[in-house]
Amino acid sequence: MSSRPETSLAQRKRQLVSDELTEAALQLLALKGFEVVTIDEIVAAAGVSKRTFFRYFASKEDVVVQFLADMGVGMRAELAARPGGEPPSVALRHAVSVPIAACADHSDRALRVVQLILRTPALHARFLERQAQWRDDLTSELARRQGIEPVTDLYPQLAAGMALTAFNTVLQRWSDSDGAEDPAELTHRAFAVIAPALDAVSH
Repeated sequence: MSSRPETSLAQRKRQLVSDELTEAALQLLALKGFEVVTIDEIVAAAGVSKRTFFRYFASKEDVVVQFLADMGVGMRAELAARPGGEPPSVALRHAVSVPIAACADHSDRALRVVQLILRTPALHARFLERQAQWRDDLTSELARRQGIEPVTDLYPQLAAGMALTAFNTVLQRWSDSDGAEDPAELTHRAFAVIAPALDAVSH
């Protein structure tokens, strides 16, 4: 008898608890403010014990950091999956559109969380810290796609940085407008601005 089905069931249960904890924490944090909410309130809302919370997260900040990790996880994979001959601006726009589309699909919840992150200095700092990893990932993938060396060629890191600046600008405008502006349309407009620079390079 294989134990794999039991393992996957345990993993699914673990993921379910993690998702419920995350959802309860993010809703409370967005509603009341990061500084005000306690872990006791989070576990009460999620219907779990404090011990269970600490099995999944080291702090309430970690809940948000996990949300950010999930937000960026698809970017490099999407970039890697784009057709090889596609202009860099198009490939990068599609890569950045992955988390933007996820926000749009859960717009009310995601908007509150994005506003929480952008308006809480400690969380904004973690957001920028996380983006340094995203930039490195996109830089490596761009270098691979272009067949160039990222250590000697400036293009991959600059292009990755421009794409993430566009991403940040979209989130900021969406947040400031309280969701009135369409993030997909904002992404399209942002990349229209930077596309000439992204596509000007030829290798």
